Amino acid sequence: MKTLTKGWILLLVLMMVISGCATQVSDEEPAEEPVSEEPVVEEAEVFDIGVIQYVEHVALDASRDGFIDALADSGYIDGDNINIDVQNAQADQSNLATISDRFIGNNVDLILAIATPAAQAIAGKTTEIPILGTAITDYESARLVDSAAVPGGNVSGTTDMNPIKEQIDLLVQLVPDAKTVGVLYTSSEDNSILQAAIAKEAIEALGMTYVEVTVTNSNDVQQATQSIVDQCDAIYIPTDNVFASAMPVVQGVTSQSKTPVICGESGMVQSGGLATLGINYYDLGYQTGLMAAKILNGEAKTASMPIESATGFDFAINGQVAEEIGLSIPAELQEYVF
Repeated sequence: MKTLTKGWILLLVLMMVISGCATQVSDEEPAEEPVSEEPVVEEAEVFDIGVIQYVEHVALDASRDGFIDALADSGYIDGDNINIDVQNAQADQSNLATISDRFIGNNVDLILAIATPAAQAIAGKTTEIPILGTAITDYESARLVDSAAVPGGNVSGTTDMNPIKEQIDLLVQLVPDAKTVGVLYTSSEDNSILQAAIAKEAIEALGMTYVEVTVTNSNDVQQATQSIVDQCDAIYIPTDNVFASAMPVVQGVTSQSKTPVICGESGMVQSGGLATLGINYYDLGYQTGLMAAKILNGEAKTASMPIESATGFDFAINGQVAEEIGLSIPAELQEYVF
């Protein structure tokens, strides 16, 4: 009996020990499982860029293409980290207003304005969105900036001011017997008015007579050209958007009258003019695209970005037109004939 009692006591003690251990374990808080932290990936910023182009012609199209290529070469790819919305106004002021309102409503990050009327339209509607212009001759006379050196607002860009005196010298080189030079331009284009004034000074400085006929739109081009060929020995046309888009019409008249036409830029020569010493508009647009990349990078702001000029000029001579009007190209210029 005594031995049995001790056995039960030992069993009871053992059960109590086991129960206490179990209680102690259950009272402890469970260990926390390690939480895996996944890296936070920030989405790359995508910029919206609006392109407002006044009209379609070779020079303006080339400047647009150069702008887009420069952005791509700077790491800004359309459809990837930028979205480019290209709109063409077809030389219509109401279209310019509609496109401008669209870009402002969409709150785009940057706007490229191609040609003076396009820049004036969009600049008149926003002082906040950065605007870069190209194919614009004089930003100050167009009232787009405070000064070319320090624009002071939301507009900057590149100028297509031509070597007008040198272009008139080229006219004399090609048509040495010219006594009267006719100038054609659009009366409503500020830049054309400025270039015509410079051309007048250069023509008269060489002892030749200056005459001019202006147009208001493309419907006037044929009549204006027919009018001036009877008054002059050669024609000069500056970088004028209406005439640039209507050069085949000009050629239709001047090929019959055998009148040489010196143009403000090479696209106009390709479309029916005789010759130029002018800007490469693709390069000018590319230069503007590099400016845009600086703005998108946060490296610069339009207010302090000086207006940039073209870095070089190219001769271009249309051999077919020369043959049509019976004009011989001097040997020193033969390498520029296409």
